[in-house]
Amino acid sequence: MKKTVTILVPAYNEEEVLDQLYERLSKVVEDIPFYEFEILFVNDGSKDNTLNKIKLFKEIDESISYVNLSRNFGKEIAMIAGLDYAKGDAVIIIDADLQDPPELIPEMIRLWENGYDDVYAKRKTRFGETWLKKTTSSLFYKVLQKLTRIPIQKNTGDFRLLDRRCVEALKQIRETQRYTKGMFSWIGYNKKEILFDRDPRAAGETKWNYLKLVDLAIEGITSFTTTPLRFSALFGCIISVFAFIYMIWVITKTLLYGENVAGYPSLMTVILFLGGIQLISLGIIGEYLGRIFNETKNRPLYFVDEYNNEKVLNANKNQSDKILHSQK
Repeated sequence: MKKTVTILVPAYNEEEVLDQLYERLSKVVEDIPFYEFEILFVNDGSKDNTLNKIKLFKEIDESISYVNLSRNFGKEIAMIAGLDYAKGDAVIIIDADLQDPPELIPEMIRLWENGYDDVYAKRKTRFGETWLKKTTSSLFYKVLQKLTRIPIQKNTGDFRLLDRRCVEALKQIRETQRYTKGMFSWIGYNKKEILFDRDPRAAGETKWNYLKLVDLAIEGITSFTTTPLRFSALFGCIISVFAFIYMIWVITKTLLYGENVAGYPSLMTVILFLGGIQLISLGIIGEYLGRIFNETKNRPLYFVDEYNNEKVLNANKNQSDKILHSQK
């Protein structure tokens, strides 16, 4: 019996590149005859013609499946939705923009058959990206690796093959604020890297502006380490010690030599410095408190409007499990 491999493609406003993507994926699949393939698109609330194009692909190709989310939930949520609905013994996650070459899929499958559970593509070069983006990305990974005990993979995105047991492990992690790149490392299992040169986007525009990248970086740090909280507490202790020493010095100096009324500049400097430290510490605490607030609401991660031409009444993890169980 042939094994099934699901190729998971999160898509948001990608109508300009879908034809090229489907053509290249089809060629790759045709050259691997010993597997059944499912190409699963997750339409993340696209406002262009993305969904209609996916439906056209499905009409001509029975290996195409799609999940249409009820609105735009973001790529991180789109990926877990795809993992919930994927049928394959292995799942390959690939972006729709063709910066990650589908031609690496046969090598990923070969390594999977050799016993690796997580075959991830690591970028040697990143064409089409600005110097600022490359520099800030490198700096972020260095900081994250220093702060966390989990070995976060550098220059590695979501392009990878995951064995079914990795998929089942990720499906158990139902955090609302997700940093999936860190989760790939957190679950462990037997990993193997493939090096490749990352291409520019084949068409369309990137959905990741610098504001969204900063937000993703904050998610990564707060999801996998409490070190900022410890730094805040440690820094507060150090400042308190210096403040106490300074207070003793001021009292001693006043008792011995007296003190003029003048001293406003130094007083304001100390007040502003301590006030700044307090606000930074409160900001760090607020980030973690906000995460707790969002998690305690216990809302479903997403809702699905349509799955393979059928309207979905109530889409959550239990519902998707029932859908897939009924199809087997």
